[in-house]
Amino acid sequence: MYKPTIAVVGRPNVGKSTLFNRIIGERKAIVEDSPGVTRDRLYAPGDWLNYEFNVIDTGGIEIKDEPFQEQIKMQAEIAILEADVIIMITNGREGVTEDDLFVARILQKSKKPVVLAVNKIDNFEMRNDIYEFYQLGIGDPFPVSGSHGLGLGDVLDEAVEHFKNLETEEEENDSVRVSLIGRPNVGKSSLVNAILGEERVIVSDIAGTTRDAIDTDYFYNDEHYTLVDTAGMRKRGKVYEATEKYSVLRATRAIERSDVVLVVINGEEGIIEQDKRIAGLAHEAGRAVVIVVNKWDAVEKDEKTMKKFEDKVRQEFQFLDYAPITFVSALKKTRMTTLFPLISLVNESHKKRVQSSTLNEVLVDSVSMNPTPTDNGGRRLSIYYGTQVSTAPPTFVLFVNDVELMHFSYRRYLQNQLRKAFDFTGTPIHILSRKRN
Repeated sequence: MYKPTIAVVGRPNVGKSTLFNRIIGERKAIVEDSPGVTRDRLYAPGDWLNYEFNVIDTGGIEIKDEPFQEQIKMQAEIAILEADVIIMITNGREGVTEDDLFVARILQKSKKPVVLAVNKIDNFEMRNDIYEFYQLGIGDPFPVSGSHGLGLGDVLDEAVEHFKNLETEEEENDSVRVSLIGRPNVGKSSLVNAILGEERVIVSDIAGTTRDAIDTDYFYNDEHYTLVDTAGMRKRGKVYEATEKYSVLRATRAIERSDVVLVVINGEEGIIEQDKRIAGLAHEAGRAVVIVVNKWDAVEKDEKTMKKFEDKVRQEFQFLDYAPITFVSALKKTRMTTLFPLISLVNESHKKRVQSSTLNEVLVDSVSMNPTPTDNGGRRLSIYYGTQVSTAPPTFVLFVNDVELMHFSYRRYLQNQLRKAFDFTGTPIHILSRKRN
């Protein structure tokens, strides 16, 4: 499901990050039991009045060795390209500055909805200071205090009001939506071209040539697929992706619209931390995953090279231990035939449903092989029965005597037993505990 995006924009030192934290409820990090899943705080999910959305903190975009005003311009233009609604932050204590006027002119030209927030209005008497901000020409100024959380509700009310004008419903069809994610210059667009057999998306050796999302229909063995690629041409001279953090937002938006995610790695360069950050997004979103090692033609190989690289992937991506790995070359179009059988396999796993009777037989066998844990007082976990409550990803509820007795390690054991019994290749599976009434 498509989620709108709000960008927080403004010159330096106006309190963008403080307001960003307020909007997202000060969720400073995401806790994940699996190792290796990390996130940058460039963006985060937020919600207001039953609307869910993504928030971009342009203050987190660091473009080094650039003139100050050029940096402001690049941040504003990034927001314009990616956001549905823009919140411009100004500093009420300092009044309107040349940089504020500079940002406002850029936003006016964008034709995107803009909400103007005048920050650091910490008491009622200071509200008279906001009227000079009308000269920015981008609408009514809203007084807010990021440090005290005052006035933010009015800003968000105005922001989500603009969501009503957005076409957020995806066109319903029976295709399998497949997105390609990865850091810049791993060959995502080249892979799409190699699959389609034609130059349908622009390819460049320069990292960051990807701009707009392009959906392309493709048929394989009479099955309908839609390739969701973050592909398109950047504005000339604006290599926004020079900040690799920013590719995380692009990946998030593609993942939201997908059934299956291809995590693309540059086989020539190897695995870096950014690969793990982006792959972690697919895992956390519960999508089916195939790990695609591209540019395999550029790697010097012997008979052990592929096995060594696969071991390295398993070591670095422990949280994706369920995902199959394939090695391809989009440039040479070698091993491309391995992709769609794996995509089909993981999609079937992702939507697999297990009968309750068969599930409970596996649970009984699992408990007999490895008895349930006890707490320090000697109370033992009892699993009465289980049932599957949803697919995509497969999610199971186990009714137990006490949910506190379900230790993470035992849940992990049960997940592994379900994988052995039902072959959930390529998809995460979730096990939830509920106390039996």
